[in-house]
Formats: sequence, structure tokens, C-alpha cells
Amino acid sequence: MSDNDIALANNKKNKLSKDDIVPESLKYHLLGPSLTKAGQETVDQSKVSEVIYHASKGSKYFTREEVRDQDLTRKIEGLLTKKRHMETLDLTCDLRIADRIIDELESSRDLSQHIAHIDCDAFYAAVEQLEHPELKYVPFAVGEGVLTTCNYVARKFGCRSGMAGFVAKKLCPPLVLIRPNFCKYSSKAQQIREILANYDPQFESASIDEAYLNITKYCHDNCIEPAEAVEQMRREIREDTGITVSAGIAANARLAKICSNINKPNGQFVLPRDRASIMRFMGELPIRKVNGIGRVLERELQEIGVSTCGDIYKHRQYLKSLFGNKAFDFLLGCYLGIGRTRIRPARDHERKSVGTESTFRETSDPLKLRDKLRCLAADLEQDMRRAECKGRTLCLKVKLDTFEVVTRQIATPKVIGSADDFYAFSLPMLSKLEQETPNWKLRLMGLRCTNLVSTRRPDAVAFFGLKKRKLDTAMTTALAANKNDVMSETKSDDRCGQPAVEKMQSYGGPLTHRGETHLRDSTTSRPSENSENSMPRCPQENIRVDEDWWDCPYKIKRLGSKKSNNPS
Repeated sequence: MSDNDIALANNKKNKLSKDDIVPESLKYHLLGPSLTKAGQETVDQSKVSEVIYHASKGSKYFTREEVRDQDLTRKIEGLLTKKRHMETLDLTCDLRIADRIIDELESSRDLSQHIAHIDCDAFYAAVEQLEHPELKYVPFAVGEGVLTTCNYVARKFGCRSGMAGFVAKKLCPPLVLIRPNFCKYSSKAQQIREILANYDPQFESASIDEAYLNITKYCHDNCIEPAEAVEQMRREIREDTGITVSAGIAANARLAKICSNINKPNGQFVLPRDRASIMRFMGELPIRKVNGIGRVLERELQEIGVSTCGDIYKHRQYLKSLFGNKAFDFLLGCYLGIGRTRIRPARDHERKSVGTESTFRETSDPLKLRDKLRCLAADLEQDMRRAECKGRTLCLKVKLDTFEVVTRQIATPKVIGSADDFYAFSLPMLSKLEQETPNWKLRLMGLRCTNLVSTRRPDAVAFFGLKKRKLDTAMTTALAANKNDVMSETKSDDRCGQPAVEKMQSYGGPLTHRGETHLRDSTTSRPSENSENSMPRCPQENIRVDEDWWDCPYKIKRLGSKKSNNPS
């Protein structure tokens, strides 16, 4: 072999070696967002990442994830360059600002409440196992193209939610796949919520299989310790529904969420409600364990030296400049272990949008895509009815076979809430995208409505600041004297200023629990059906109007302040 041949062979070998180098960041990224799910603790994630890498290499999904990893790498290089520059500066002012915000956050710490986070163990799989007990020791997952969940036997192989079915099969060849039945899961979730409502009628459903409860009042009223109350609750759920749940008990919702994952499955963890215990717990906690820190932010933080929540304090002078005000406040709150203690039904939260989406086999068939769009419009109408709202802006989302996501939106000329309107306004957007993207294939489509307008009936009395009317002796006498007139001239009771009570239609969807049934009762004043002649003629000369009757935010003059020629 000549020297030239040897040189060419070496160059080829070096080139292949360079091409075969795979960034570890890409392999870690391919592990997906469910890496911290319970049941993964004993799994060799490096082996799992190798299987995922080789199973997906060359696919459109792999290409897309590779591009995203490269983009993130460039972004991190910019962060590191900026941090190195900041290290040459005097950051005394930045430290002072960070410490001031820490003091402000610390002053808001509330250690008076007992907050519990309840999380069902592999919920969909657990429901399926009730019907198929023979699957108890068999690795199985719920889902077809993508796993929605899998049992703990399958998790020992590295399978997890969000993973492609063919990849999961490579990790666990005997894996059994079961088609999901969401109606069945919703029914079982409703049974669990009825039990939760006994401990906190105002509990907050975070998803179909998890909820937050404030059990402070329950524990006080029943003279029971929080750990004992939650143990009792979990036992009731298992006996009545056959489903096991895990729980976290702490001073706020953020901590309770973290704690519920510690002793999974079918366990609970209590974090003491004192600052020292909380700070010690958070100081050692990996940042990825915090709800709200995903794989992207985790990698960014790790690259600048933040691996645990305790590290946040050590790098506090850099965080605001590197990540912005919102992330800065969030991270400092994580370091302190501070979170919200106000637990309320999800329906009481101000919703910014309502949406639905569907994943399907890749297709470019216009008829099939329009059928998908019509089904989505019908689903969105149902969701909007449950949320009791309509919208002014409609957004169409599609995911191409290249895993590229494209969105379009339109401001509608009217408030919309029906399936026909959703379809009519979204179809032109879909048609235009078809023209702009020749030979396209879709694998996901979604509709979302924003700029929401509530369709709930308003509480007129509350809006105008009216208080309950106080009847003194004179009023009582006057009403008694005119009882016959009142009864003969009105079609219902309380038309002389006493408002009638109407129950507003309650949300009866699958995410509603028994304790919410009457939460929307409101007090409203019904208008007369026979105009002003139907109102009772109360003798004003015998009535002393209470000054407390009016408390109107619009500064309406109080009746008692009006001048009258009547000396009484």
C-alpha cells in the first residue's frame, strides 16, 4: 500500500470518527420530558438513550430533535459567554437586588396551611388492570402510536409516557399495548373526586389523575394529624375504587407536588412545616424535580453551574441578566421552597384559552384532514360549554410529518362557541396552509380558542355592591300591613327588594366533582314580568331606610342621604 493510500485511509477513518460522534446532550434530550417519572430510579438511562438513539436515527423525528438540540447548544454558548463577561464586572448591585427580592419572598412565606397533593399511580394502566388482573405482573402500556402511560413493570425496562410505541417495544419486547378508553378513565376519576370532596370541597383538579387539597380545616375539625388524614383518604380511595394513590403533604402546593413523587407508588411523604426543614429539603433537591423546570431549562442551568435548588442562591447575581425577571423570581421561589397556599377549583381560575388536539397517522388526504377538523370543532364546542365561555380568537395548530409545528390564528368578527363556527373559521386557514406547503403531510391537528368571554349568568346584586337588606321594626310592620297587596300583585316572593335565588347551571363534565355542584349558586334579582305595576306598594312614609343598604362602587347616593319634606 502506498503512502497516498495510507493517508486516504486515515483521512476516511478520521472523517467517520468525527461523523460518528454523538453529542451527549442529544442523547439526553431524546430521553424525553418524562425522565423523572416514578419507577425510573433503577433504570440505566444511558442504555435507554442508546436504544432510543439507534431506534429513531434517520427518522424525521430524530432530524427535528437534532436541530432543536443544536439550537439549544448555540443558545447555551451565548449564555456562557455572557456569564463569563459578567464575572469580570462588579456585581454588588445585582447581589443587592437578588437579596432584596429574597427578603420580599421570605416575608410572604405561609406556614399555617396543610396542603396535600394526591396523584394516582399509573392511572390509566391501573384502571385497565382492574378489568384485566392477569396483567398485574406483565409489562403493559396504554397507547398505540405514543404511550400515554405504562405500568411499573414496564417502567423498569425504561418505558415511559410520551415514548413512541416502536421504541418502547425495543426496550421491552414483551410489552403489551392497550388501546385507551378515556370514558372509562373519566368515570373512575369522578369516583375518586367524590372521596376527595369529603376532605376539601374546594379541592383543585390539576389533571384527570391528580388534585390539590387544603386539609387544614378538615384536620382541625376532626382533631386529626395531616398524615393520618391523608392515609385515611388514600385507604378509602383504594377500598372504594381499587386505585392506589400517592400523596405529598407540605406547607404549600409546590412542595406538596414534589413530595407526592417521593414514595411512589402507593405511599406518602410529609415535609415538616418549618423553614429550616424546607430549606434543607430544597437545598439538596435536583432542579429537574421542581414542577416547571423541564429538560431545556435544566440543561441551561446545569451549564452555568446550577444543579440543585441550593445552587440557585450561589449564582443569584447572574440569573436575572441571563434568564429575565420572570424566571429569576421563579427560581428564587424554588430556592426558598415558597409556593401558593390558596387551593380552589380549577373552574374558579381565570382561563386564558380552551383547546383540543389530536394525533393521527400521517396523511395528506384533504377529505380526511377536513373530517379531522370537523371532529376537533365538535370537541372544542363541548369543552367550551363545560368551561362556560365563548371566544374571539381562533387558533389552528398543525404538526407536519417533519415534526415542524405551524400555527395560524384569526380574530373572529363575533364571539363564537359552536362547532359550525369553529369549522367555518378554521377551514380557510387550513386551506391556505395546504396551498403554502405543497406535498405536505400532517400527523397532528389542534384548535384553540382565546380571548374568552364568559357565558355564565352574572350576579347583578354583587356587581352593584348591594348588601343584604336590613329590616327594622317599621319595615316589618309596613310589610305586614301590605301583605295582601303584595301577594295579589306579584307572581313570586320577595319582589319588594328581596332578591330571588337562582341556581346557575353547574359544570357537569368529567372533571367536576361532587363538592363543586353548588359552587355556582348566585343571588340575582329577577325583573318583574308585569312591568312596574307588579311591584308591591310599600308605604315609604313608614319606612326608615338603613344607611348600610347601599355600598355601591359606582358612588350611587345612599337613599338615606336624600332630602325629604317628610319630617319623619
